[in-house]
Amino acid sequence: MFDRRHTMPSKHVVVRGQVQGVFYRSSARDTANRLGVTGWVRNRDDGSVEMLVEGEDDAVDRMIAWAREGSPQAQVSDVEVSDTEPQGSRSFEET
Repeated sequence: MFDRRHTMPSKHVVVRGQVQGVFYRSSARDTANRLGVTGWVRNRDDGSVEMLVEGEDDAVDRMIAWAREGSPQAQVSDVEVSDTEPQGSRSFEET
């Protein structure tokens, strides 16, 4: 029997470059809300920004594409994406 349940993708994203102090997190939150993805974004001690992104395949892909550009003031040098276990987030939070 065909199982129609669809597990939404969950991605862990680490963004490096000039990504702190340039409205990257707030822009990520606004973009996530517009795309309908859930999860979180936060600064890391090493100067990078880390995100968990969950949602429909296309929306997650578009959020990752946004992460490669970032906010207008950001200068992204590297984006590392890996699969992760879904956390069942209900919103996208800036932490």
